[in-house]
Amino acid sequence: MAAEKDVIASILRLTKTGPVQEELLRKDARVSVQVMEEALRKLSNGGFIRQHRGLVEASPSQRVGLAVQAIRLGADFERVCKFLEWTEFESIAARAFQVNGFRVLKNFRFKHAGRRWEVDILGCREPLIVCADCKHWRHGWSRAAVVKAVEAQTERTRAFADALPNYYAKARLTEWKSATIIPLILSLVPGPFKFHNNVPIVPVLQLQDFINELPLEVDSLACFRKKRVKMEQNLTDFSK
Repeated sequence: MAAEKDVIASILRLTKTGPVQEELLRKDARVSVQVMEEALRKLSNGGFIRQHRGLVEASPSQRVGLAVQAIRLGADFERVCKFLEWTEFESIAARAFQVNGFRVLKNFRFKHAGRRWEVDILGCREPLIVCADCKHWRHGWSRAAVVKAVEAQTERTRAFADALPNYYAKARLTEWKSATIIPLILSLVPGPFKFHNNVPIVPVLQLQDFINELPLEVDSLACFRKKRVKMEQNLTDFSK
């Protein structure tokens, strides 16, 4: 198990920029040829990597899967997270929304109440808008950290909902009649609880399951509802 953790760490470290030779991985992990071959075979069969002509490569989603697997095997959380790029984490989340028919807006910036705000990912599929905060914690989980993150994301989502009358065009919502806006925390691994104040806390590799269940669960989640109302001079607005 210790050897497998070392092999995974080497894969994460050396595949950041693309495929890597198996021999370089073996030297970096400091394991025997036999141990390396067994570890790579196991990881390949599990869908964590792709082997081709002596090379090992891993897609962003596979790299996140490798990181989760390493943590499950007892690897240091902080060390593993250092091998992941922030963009990898966000791209996996964005892709999950896109394949389920959501339009994705990343790093959406807006102003409200004299402040500048930013939402990591907006997943939009009428009438749902999911405001996702990608928490790439490097120091593990604690209940206090989760609660703080949920409270901050709830405030951010409320601000987005209140500011929406000024941003419906930028968010490409001009044809929508109503919107249900849901705060969401995305994490690398499962945390100490799945919800706080009805805000879901979802491991990124379980996002597909969350999206599948969302239409049936939305009424039980924290959300902000807006309706578009036609105004004079062809202006439009969202109001509670």
